[in-house]
Amino acid sequence: MAGSDPLQPLLHGDPLKTADVDLPALAAGIGHAFADAELAAEALTHRSALDRRPELKAAFPNGNERLEFLGDRVLSLAMADFLLRRFPHEREGELARRHAALVKAGTLVEIAGEIDLGPHVRLGDSERVEGGKVKPTIVADALEALLGAVFLDAGFAAAAGCVEKLWGARIGEHLSAPRDAKTTLQEWAQARRLPLPDYREVGREGPPHAPVFVLEVTIKGHPPAQGKGGNKREAERLAATALLERLDK
Repeated sequence: MAGSDPLQPLLHGDPLKTADVDLPALAAGIGHAFADAELAAEALTHRSALDRRPELKAAFPNGNERLEFLGDRVLSLAMADFLLRRFPHEREGELARRHAALVKAGTLVEIAGEIDLGPHVRLGDSERVEGGKVKPTIVADALEALLGAVFLDAGFAAAAGCVEKLWGARIGEHLSAPRDAKTTLQEWAQARRLPLPDYREVGREGPPHAPVFVLEVTIKGHPPAQGKGGNKREAERLAATALLERLDK
């Protein structure tokens, strides 16, 4: 379980897997001291590090991808819970806009930067950008993986506590909900004197009685983005959100 002192060293784990991870600094950054240090080590191991580290490849053959998958869901649930309690009178649409803004990749990158997560991530040189820094998408994924690791180490309450510590200021930052993604994308295009975003259906999935619509949005000069939803409006919103996240990077 999480220790009372976030600077407490992590004691349990194979030294071959954990020796190069600054465990006390990591614990201080996220607000959780792991009982199982190998979970922290796995969360910080990008797949690109495995070829030059056979001991890591044997221990974590998928790198941190599985923990990232889990952490994405943990973050989503924890954030939904916080928003329901923080804004008890808001409608579903307003809560959804807040949620999308808080869990998007750009926000994850900002938070990872605030706790200086990049230097802790183990990866191959090919995944670094100019100056030796870690690619933004990789640190965002590592942050999600850490949340998944905290969940496995100490349960949902501990992981939600990390989310509250790391996202707390942002959750109460704005009194009004963020703008709808489609409106925001339209305003982005207009500010640059570009044609309005173009939405079109590119496919449907699932059975006829419960179709999942696949919508694509395009802005001149930029690759399209897609969204899937139970109705066209939801799919358009998710497509706009996906494109905005790409444009923010």
